[in-house]
Amino acid sequence: MERTTLDGTWTVEAVRGPAAADAATTPIEAVVPGVVHTDLLRAGLIPDPFDGDNEAATQWIGDTVWRWRRTFDWHAPAAERHDLVADGLDTLATIELNGIVVATTANQHRSYRFPVGHLLREGTNELVVTFDAPVPAAERLSELHGGELPHVNHHPYNALRKNASNFGWDWGIDVATSGIWKSIGIESWSGARIASVRPLVDIDGTDGVLTAHVDVELAGSGSRFTQAIGSAPVTAAGGADTAGLEARVTLAPHRASAASAVTGTEPPVGAGAVGVSVVGGTTAVGSRRVADGSATVRLVVPEVAVWWPRGEGDQPLYDVRVEVGDDVWTGRVGFRTVTLDTAADAGGAPFLLRVNDRPVMVRGANWIPDHAYLTEMTPERYADRIQDAIDANMNLLRVWGGGIYESDDLYDRCDELGVLVWQDFLFACAAYAEEPRLRDEVEPEVREAVTRLSPHPSLVVWNGNNENLVAYAEWGWRASLVGRTWGNGYYRDLFPAVVAELDPTRPYTPGSPFSFDEYLTPNDERNGSVHIWDVWNRLDYRAYADWQPRFVAEFGFQGPPAWSTLTAVVHDEPLDPDGHEMLVHQKADQGNRKLADGMRGHLPEPTSIEDWHFAAQLNQAHAIRFGMEWFRSRTPDNTGMVVWQLNDDWPVVSWALVDHAGIRKPVWYAVRQAYQPVLVTVQPGASASSVLDVVVVNASGAAVEGQVEVARMSFDGTVLASGSFPVTVGAADAARVALPASLAVPGDPASEVLVVTGTLGRTVYDFAEVIDQALESAPFTTAVEPTTDGARVTVTATSYARDVSLLPDRVDAAARVDDGLVSLLPGESVTFTVTAAPGIDTGALTTREVLRHAGSLLR
Repeated sequence: MERTTLDGTWTVEAVRGPAAADAATTPIEAVVPGVVHTDLLRAGLIPDPFDGDNEAATQWIGDTVWRWRRTFDWHAPAAERHDLVADGLDTLATIELNGIVVATTANQHRSYRFPVGHLLREGTNELVVTFDAPVPAAERLSELHGGELPHVNHHPYNALRKNASNFGWDWGIDVATSGIWKSIGIESWSGARIASVRPLVDIDGTDGVLTAHVDVELAGSGSRFTQAIGSAPVTAAGGADTAGLEARVTLAPHRASAASAVTGTEPPVGAGAVGVSVVGGTTAVGSRRVADGSATVRLVVPEVAVWWPRGEGDQPLYDVRVEVGDDVWTGRVGFRTVTLDTAADAGGAPFLLRVNDRPVMVRGANWIPDHAYLTEMTPERYADRIQDAIDANMNLLRVWGGGIYESDDLYDRCDELGVLVWQDFLFACAAYAEEPRLRDEVEPEVREAVTRLSPHPSLVVWNGNNENLVAYAEWGWRASLVGRTWGNGYYRDLFPAVVAELDPTRPYTPGSPFSFDEYLTPNDERNGSVHIWDVWNRLDYRAYADWQPRFVAEFGFQGPPAWSTLTAVVHDEPLDPDGHEMLVHQKADQGNRKLADGMRGHLPEPTSIEDWHFAAQLNQAHAIRFGMEWFRSRTPDNTGMVVWQLNDDWPVVSWALVDHAGIRKPVWYAVRQAYQPVLVTVQPGASASSVLDVVVVNASGAAVEGQVEVARMSFDGTVLASGSFPVTVGAADAARVALPASLAVPGDPASEVLVVTGTLGRTVYDFAEVIDQALESAPFTTAVEPTTDGARVTVTATSYARDVSLLPDRVDAAARVDDGLVSLLPGESVTFTVTAAPGIDTGALTTREVLRHAGSLLR
């Protein structure tokens, strides 16, 4: 296989569209992979859509037909076939080679391969790719189904197979892109080509079992359009050309040094898969004759090294090499099993993930595309966001259905670090037509996605859609659809059939939320998974405690990004929560009103923009921590949660824990605290005789025991009552200690706290809301020590200091800090380590707007 890359420098020009497109009719330099927005930005033809209110000024881009063009020299290698291979086209594309139409495409979420040997010529060739304008195309295509089907937001994104959030979301900018967004090139080959490999794993006792499914295409197949990856392979008539062709599979520990090879004996064709047993740590090799365009090779590794989720064990990986003729495929696998228990029990139906038969208490976050321009994502950016998840004690990321099937950079990193992945199919918050016009794109898309992602041990759940089932049941869709198809056939028939065929090693759930019972609403709290959005939308965050969910797949609360991230793009004078540009960067329906309502009764009403910013961030942290600790205190009835959302795709007020600039918001520190593997939390008493309980939650795979020390203290540090209690907590379980009234009932809620310490952890419980507390405005002393790469700021409490947080980006946008949201009792200290460029103003790190705490909001 020889690849001629066509990545690099192209030209792009506007072909047809609004008057604003006239400025771009002259071809400009384009970079492939890329999208038109980044090319126009690079050429200086548009202002940055992220900045100010430029989103509106650049809407014409999504209404414009764009054409990419390049010439290239071609000197044909000695090969039978020459295929144009496009890994990703966004989205409705017409491909022409030397003036001849090769194909039209209609799906951003899949790749394409077209034989073009008959169109190539020696010397100079020209490739042209023209993209239909995505916004009017979506509107036009939606009419083919009898008018727009129900969807959220303002464009009918559900009419075509394109990243839904690219059209804008309640946290996302509307920058409907076009472009060759993944690599493109010409592959020249002869004989046989490996079309796809699905190396599925299992564990049998102590043995690891690899079943490699290999699909092969023959150069002489005569097929003009290669079938989708994962579908039945293309072969020559009768399969005669496969005579003597073998698929050889080699399995070895990842980055193993020397290893001895053991080769299996091939049985006659049709006699079943080859089994090869080898000693653990050696290389296993097996082969199978190709018949009818496919082969299945089975390898058995005794005493296999088992892959575990983060916190449960190690993540050993094995390299897989597949050879067919001269073609080679390489990948990695990890040996583990995964099941999802949703069987009815006395309380309803659980949503319990088990890996290697061990229950996993999920501590996760929802993942959205990390940049509105997908081609701006880099391996380093993926690594940073995944590290944000790991540092916050997470063990799962849910790749949400309104985005994309992510780059292997994400899944590879999760494989290596033990972060589980829940993968949605890309259907979100909308009804989708099931007629051939769309279904003919959906099936090859999902087959390719399942095939491509099947090697990754981190991937543990396939999910049919996001909120479409609950929307049909509860959002009024049924009446508005008047009998039209809406996607149910995908979620109940097509997707489970594809998963059963291509990847039966993983569980499938039809949707999120889902109750696993046809006679229940999909969002029933006692069955399966739920999404909780009445909190944030209309209820105080303490209403989280009204829920008793088995598993929470979405819940969240908004807060603004870091000050430097916000003010880099919002330039209102004066800066105001309801300023014009501020509202451009607040996409939620009545978002600022909900922020204000959410603070009411918890925090004083802010009197400055600086106080509004910190108060909104702090309230987000309080709300999420309250909900998370409540849900976790219900372990094992509750088996986990996936907070909305980890990241942002542009600078915006949102539910994210980490903003678009990579700055961890105060809520991130709250999540880190609430996701500790062993969590100590104070909750309302579970019995009539108990006012408060200390609950110790153990998410680990082994029992823990220790001593819990509890003290009721005044803000000046005086101990008013104390007690000590032994606690033993089983694996994936929780234990409660009912507190006596002397500890649970304060004499003065405004000036007392409950402090829980001991060998299992520490927490501070506030008897009153910030607005009702007698917090001091200056409850600590500070000391600053400059370092070679920033500073260390030590804060020592002289009175109770609640939620001390250092916001160094207000001094230097590049500065970062290692801790936050720390509550201190008199005499206690915390040292914040600030990483920054040389020359940061260390004196500014202790000013009121930089070193914040809850008491600083009180007047």
